[in-house]
Amino acid sequence: MERIADPVMAYRLRWKRRRLLHRAFRKRRQLATVADRTGRIGPGDILAASTVRNEAIRLPYFLDHYRRLGVDHFLFVDNGSDDGTAAYLAQQPDVSLWSTPHSYKLSRFGLDWLTWLQMRHAHGHWCLTLDADEILVYPYHDTRPLPALTEWLERAGAESFGALMLDMYPKGPVRSQVYDAGRDPFEILCWFDSGNYTITRQEKHWNLWVQGGPRARLFFADRPRRAPTMNKVPLVRWHWRYVYVNSTHALLPRRLNLVYDEAGGEKTSGVLLHTKFLHTIVEKSAEEKRRREHFANSALYDSYYDSLMENPDLWDPQSTRLRSWRQLEAMGLMSRGGWI
Repeated sequence: MERIADPVMAYRLRWKRRRLLHRAFRKRRQLATVADRTGRIGPGDILAASTVRNEAIRLPYFLDHYRRLGVDHFLFVDNGSDDGTAAYLAQQPDVSLWSTPHSYKLSRFGLDWLTWLQMRHAHGHWCLTLDADEILVYPYHDTRPLPALTEWLERAGAESFGALMLDMYPKGPVRSQVYDAGRDPFEILCWFDSGNYTITRQEKHWNLWVQGGPRARLFFADRPRRAPTMNKVPLVRWHWRYVYVNSTHALLPRRLNLVYDEAGGEKTSGVLLHTKFLHTIVEKSAEEKRRREHFANSALYDSYYDSLMENPDLWDPQSTRLRSWRQLEAMGLMSRGGWI
């Protein structure tokens, strides 16, 4: 097999993983404990980890959704919020919270901080690594909680679970419908692009690279390779030696990225419904353009932020209205695989 015949690359990636783990160990000093309830984590508990900044409007629904799915404990890093995010999270009995004023970009977009927390608290647990605007759905999620999914994955010999990130958006300018905290965001963000995706396999890390959706269609049509990557590996049975390389798009060891069937069949997968395009996106885009913390070369994305600041309408006559996970499966955006 090609993968076995590449010992030099395997050696380099082992050392890269060790460097990233050591980097996370060093960055631990940037975290200040706000509320440490990790002593309540029990054997077999499912965890979720996230770095957040000014997400008070999203967090009530986010926490409610993942609690209903079966997450037992949340590990949050607050990166300098000033909208009440930290105070809200500190009050939650199933949340452990750390804070830091340090650079999001220089922490590998929060990964260094989360890697340290996962090294300490997630070893041996199934752990979701998420942004606050990502809502995971998967086959049968409405009747089978996460413990049922992770039990199935373990029986199948899987250590990780993949998902397509699906940009959800309203019909009309993004600021035209105001969202209130705690409300189901998909009452507003109920449209998506269903068929404009491309897939490339990355040989270095064995991960897939999926691009498409409304952002590729509207903001990156003239430079498609700059369009956001839309696939992630958000759920992993964590080991302290594991590390994400690039957001949650790829991990090391790279076998964890094989969340697809190399022979052309299907593996069980999900969808991350992306709530980025709430009415707050216009102000957030202006702030992030100013802060320059979200891209490695932020200047290349100035026109992207400018477009978002103009209150765009992402809807198109070809847009599809979200109805159910079965609809997403029928469109090939998620799969039951062998999970019946």
